[in-house]
Amino acid sequence: MSKINYIKNEELKTILPDWPGNLYINNRFVDPNKRFSTSFKNFLRWQFSKNEKKALKKNDTWRLPTIKGNEFLHRTDNCIVWLGHASFFIQLNGVRLMTDPVFGRISGVVPRYSEMPCLPSDFNNIDYVLLSHAHRDHCDKSSLQQLAAHNNFELLTGLKNSSIVQPWVKGLSTQEAGWYQQYNLPQANLKITFLPTQHWSNRYGWDTNVTLWGSFMVEADGLNIFFGGDSGYSNYTKQIGELFPNIDIAMIGVGAYTPDYMMQNVHTNPQEAVQAFHDLRAKTLIPMHYGTFDLADEPLSEPYHLLKKMEQNKSINGALRLLQVGEVMSL
Repeated sequence: MSKINYIKNEELKTILPDWPGNLYINNRFVDPNKRFSTSFKNFLRWQFSKNEKKALKKNDTWRLPTIKGNEFLHRTDNCIVWLGHASFFIQLNGVRLMTDPVFGRISGVVPRYSEMPCLPSDFNNIDYVLLSHAHRDHCDKSSLQQLAAHNNFELLTGLKNSSIVQPWVKGLSTQEAGWYQQYNLPQANLKITFLPTQHWSNRYGWDTNVTLWGSFMVEADGLNIFFGGDSGYSNYTKQIGELFPNIDIAMIGVGAYTPDYMMQNVHTNPQEAVQAFHDLRAKTLIPMHYGTFDLADEPLSEPYHLLKKMEQNKSINGALRLLQVGEVMSL
């Protein structure tokens, strides 16, 4: 007999009226709109099928350009700096945030194809780390430890994730939220809300969805920034756009989408990412989750070139900012 619960952090504000909490069945989180299940059959199909883009990948010499230097850490204005994959440095009214910090290889094994703009030890006075979920390309032990060695940050994440991170960083201050919950922050002009995505979580083969995944909305003095974490295309972006009708910037994943039967439920391709951007009714799209790690069958350069073509065809309703790693985007 299944044990069904709805859980959230009772100490945090819930912004969606009548939201009972996240569906929690037999001690695992369940998306009520998309029941995710790992398919070993699909995995085997992927491993033993021919990659139709293999030749394109082999001949693809494109790499994300990196602007080297730590000068952006000495700025005092509001800005965003892409660090590669889903890692961003964000400064808002003197508050410093970082999303999903991964500074090197994934778990020291999976190669990195874009350089970091600066050393991990250069980061200072980081106030908050926003951790979207437990997958190793977003939640990295070494990177969080390196960051904690030079910063006294608070971790903002989803339910149950502190069980993973706190053993790595002793004494780490952590707030866990359910979907549609707002963290308790001392800054009167800063709000951060944890929001849904269509995804999943695990660290090993046996812990599927024991921790919660999600996205973030950051609000600061009228500036609204959406960090999408990891997600397949879903109705959640339309709902988020209705809850937050004035989104200035949306960081949305555009890579690791082929083959479709493996990736479509959990990652957006460039076309789906642009549709999610339109659903959000945001002003500026910053693509992420491409060019740093080779996690799927498409060439590293494909998301970039597809987005450039969409921009040229004027099929993106809003501004597209294809940031270089280390490039400063002033807000």
